Amino acid sequence: MPRRAFRVAYDGRPYYGFQRQPEVTTVEGELFGALRRLDVFEGEKPPGYAAAGRTDAGVSARAQTIALDAPEWLTPSALNGELPDLIHAWAHADAPSDFHATHDANWRAYRYFWHAPERSEGAERASGVSGSETPGGSEEQRSSGGAASHAEGVDDQRAAGALGRLLGERDFHNLTPDDENTVRELSGGVSRENDFLVVTLRASGFCRELVRRVVSLVQAVAAGADFERIDRVLGDERVDGPEGVPPAPAGPLVLHDVDYGLDFEREARAAAAVRETFRELREERRALARVAGHVADSV
Repeated sequence: MPRRAFRVAYDGRPYYGFQRQPEVTTVEGELFGALRRLDVFEGEKPPGYAAAGRTDAGVSARAQTIALDAPEWLTPSALNGELPDLIHAWAHADAPSDFHATHDANWRAYRYFWHAPERSEGAERASGVSGSETPGGSEEQRSSGGAASHAEGVDDQRAAGALGRLLGERDFHNLTPDDENTVRELSGGVSRENDFLVVTLRASGFCRELVRRVVSLVQAVAAGADFERIDRVLGDERVDGPEGVPPAPAGPLVLHDVDYGLDFEREARAAAAVRETFRELREERRALARVAGHVADSV
């Protein structure tokens, strides 16, 4: 059978990550179940199978990519017929017989959607912090890890400046639980979309939790932590305990794209199903957010 690659989108919140695990529900486990029901393979895993990355529990994907030896009739829609509503294949491509979805990626891109209303001039005056200053932040900010307050708003310039110090080739041993292979070359940027700052990071590969810990450090500096904290984290010395950088929450993170140089064909029917599913999720969560806001504001 020819080797074929599939783009897969999913809502990661109900799953214990992408990679198969015993006795818990994962995205990969659901994919394997669907392929078995379609009689595509028997045994431990499909021939030639690999995936672009192992997203953590709660992390979503727009373009997770799997590859396997698959019959030509296996279209995204055929696969979707056996998948749960929150997982959809939406494009496919023919691949070389030795193609490996993990090792052959040129780069991967993640996006983190950080709810971060922009700081108003009034908030800047009240806090005594401007975009050009780099103070240590208040005692409350330091003790809470520097998480930016939604009430005060976020300084976009500080966020962009913090991320800029983390780009390029760096040893990120203090921003991952991995003990080896921690040097990575990151590119990316920060952009504003209404009340969200979108942090985009791109690299050939990522250490475990690297994206979420980078975001967490950027959030701390945007809230007022010293820029020098970044230098300490990037230094040779181990930074542990209260001085360490915890990962930001998983929910706002999405695996946005993976580049292989393959010619992916978007299947119209399958892509429409993805759009419908995620638009319904958006409306449902808007209603839930409104309920939460009502209770928070009225008690």
